[in-house]
Amino acid sequence: MMNNKVVAITGCSSGIGLESALYLKNKGMIVCATARKEDDVQKLKDLGFDSYKLDVTDKSEIKSSIEDIINKYGKIDAWFNNAGYGQPGALEDVSTNALREQFETNVFGLHECTLEILKVFKEQGYGTIIQHSSVLGLISLFGRGAYNASKYAIEGLSDTLRLELKGTGINIVTLNTGPITSSFRKNATIKLQQNIDIQNSRFKEIYQKSLNGKVKKVPFNEEALSVAKIVHKIIVSKKPKPRYYITKATYILGFLKRILSTTLLDKILIKI
Repeated sequence: MMNNKVVAITGCSSGIGLESALYLKNKGMIVCATARKEDDVQKLKDLGFDSYKLDVTDKSEIKSSIEDIINKYGKIDAWFNNAGYGQPGALEDVSTNALREQFETNVFGLHECTLEILKVFKEQGYGTIIQHSSVLGLISLFGRGAYNASKYAIEGLSDTLRLELKGTGINIVTLNTGPITSSFRKNATIKLQQNIDIQNSRFKEIYQKSLNGKVKKVPFNEEALSVAKIVHKIIVSKKPKPRYYITKATYILGFLKRILSTTLLDKILIKI
């Protein structure tokens, strides 16, 4: 069997997924970069990746991608559940359908990928699953309820899996990323316009400021390379940590969550 690490990443069309794929490839790993759209798959192929069409909400695409990778390389060393998006809006403005769509990708899609790759890893007797959570899986922010809920769910799934897989040789690693430069905010703006009745909301002015680009500057923002470096560290580690904080924002807010009362923490979070 080949010595090169074989790594599969979901959501590689841009941002963290693409940057991680590029970084790992430059480090000599075989990166199987997946994307939801055919155009993005072709762009990844043009960049020299072994690329696959994989929409995490499509079980058949998950299964076929994994089968194709195994048939080609004989193994998968690590799987990075990176695909996801953010549905902004106050919870009173988020329909159940919009919330369901958020969970279909961020939670159920992630879980489906996890179930399928676990079959491979249990047969191999080893493997690492990297779950992309967020600082918003640790604390909640105003107007981010749907996304918060999806990331809190990922925390619960990952923490439980880690216990259930003890002794199997399979690592479950959670990433709590803070603000990272990517297409995330642009895509969130699209979802805001698609799924929120802005004109009839009591938060209309807040939404319009967001659409007009009049939002607070995000403190402690980092480039996607910060995540890529941690992903590489996890994959080459014989014993990766169960959790990695990325960006100063995650460290600060994670610390405040541990030491402050809910009332005091709320007073800080409402200002962010």
